[in-house]
Amino acid sequence: MERKSNKKTFTGIVVSDKMNKTVTVRVSNRQLHPLYKKYITRSKKYKAHDEINDAREGDTVRIIECRPVSKDKRWRLMDIIERAK
Repeated sequence: MERKSNKKTFTGIVVSDKMNKTVTVRVSNRQLHPLYKKYITRSKKYKAHDEINDAREGDTVRIIECRPVSKDKRWRLMDIIERAK
């Protein structure tokens, strides 16, 4: 039986894979400016735990919320959606 999780998930692009078992993922979202009615792209970087060092720079990945792994890591790599070319 599949259980529904209350944990947040984000999709983003790996911008750094230089650390051991850690990737930095940039998550972008588009927001409508309230006054000027133009779309602004906002982005935030998250450090995610990658147990098998599988993700590479440029890959599109999905990350999921988890318990704190270290000082900065509160996300875990769920799966790799698309490999970088």
